[in-house]
Amino acid sequence: MDIPGLPARRAALSMLDAVLRRGETLDQVAHGALRRVRGEADKALARAIASEVLRWKQDLDALIDSATKNPLPDDAKPRQVLALMLAQWLRLETPPHAVIATGLPLLAGGPRRLAHGVFSTLVKREASLPEAPTLPQAVRERWGARSEANAAGLAMPPPLDLVLRDPADTVEWTERLGGTSLMPGHVRLPRGAAVTGLPGYSDGAWWVQDLAASLPARLLGEGRGRRVLDLCAAPGGKTLQLAAAGWEVTALDISKRRLERLGENLERTGLTASIVTADALQWEPDAPFDAVLLDAPCTATGTCRRHPDVLHRIGGAQIEEMASLQAKLLERASGWLVPGGRLVYAVCSLEREEGEGQMPDLPLACDPIRADELPDGLSPSPEGWLRTDPGMLAEAGGLDGFFIARLVYKPVGNP
Repeated sequence: MDIPGLPARRAALSMLDAVLRRGETLDQVAHGALRRVRGEADKALARAIASEVLRWKQDLDALIDSATKNPLPDDAKPRQVLALMLAQWLRLETPPHAVIATGLPLLAGGPRRLAHGVFSTLVKREASLPEAPTLPQAVRERWGARSEANAAGLAMPPPLDLVLRDPADTVEWTERLGGTSLMPGHVRLPRGAAVTGLPGYSDGAWWVQDLAASLPARLLGEGRGRRVLDLCAAPGGKTLQLAAAGWEVTALDISKRRLERLGENLERTGLTASIVTADALQWEPDAPFDAVLLDAPCTATGTCRRHPDVLHRIGGAQIEEMASLQAKLLERASGWLVPGGRLVYAVCSLEREEGEGQMPDLPLACDPIRADELPDGLSPSPEGWLRTDPGMLAEAGGLDGFFIARLVYKPVGNP
């Protein structure tokens, strides 16, 4: 019979192995790893343990190395189990005796005495973690001057952001939900809220969407019945925004399963959109659009607050692959606009190759983003683009990393 809580720790260890050794995402492996974990609370605990290990891995490894005479191999199971144990103690405030009781059984037939000794030594030393996680060296090199600020933004998992169907109701919903608002149509709540039980969920008054992720659709303004293509639309938060803003929306995505989720959200909110399941690299529209929103597939390194696995599994090869796909999508989408039509390009990535690096040589002119279109504390770049990262708006709970550009199609010969 399993020790209470042990299945959750086994699942966390399995997820860590899949991310660190096989390069899979937490979301990809969670379903299989959690099959033998009973109860939603234990499933949430398993994910929390794995996430905290990935968030603080460099610092947890440093603590382990400080308490061993001979460094453990990077891929050694005792190292991963010790990291899992330390994350529970130092980040989730699990009592040391409970950590030991559920951690050492993970090393059945292995060096339990070593793990017990290292953990006990660090407890006696009253070991601690720094104020902010230490980023992997490769990540620091890519992110450059913003690395320190970004790391500070990773110290805590993100709050819960909601986008309102009707921005005019911002004050009402902020008060009803007991949250704060950083701009019209936005409400921020502490993390951990049970979403489906909150007022307004069943009525479709709002949906969950990070503040930064809500900005691209906002930058297209009111639709007034005009036609917009939401390209790579699933799971659909931006489609909902556009429909609520009065656009006639065509939502296109290659994933039928993810579009089914969009359909459910449209039904819940009472909003409408035409859903198309197709490959954007093969599909052709019947007529040009007044606007296109391209939230392109990307490495998603800007979501590292909620998906810390990206810190360890994304490298040059993945960035190059995504940048190539983004360039192809931009080229196609640029030809689907009416004269004067606008295209908003966005990626939830902190990599320049996927953002600023995509801007040269486009057959579109920049339509500069204005400071008055953004939450207080955010500013467009001198080029008129917007770059957000986890180190921004830290005092208000932070936000995801995005690159956003608004572009306009001006045919040759047109002013």
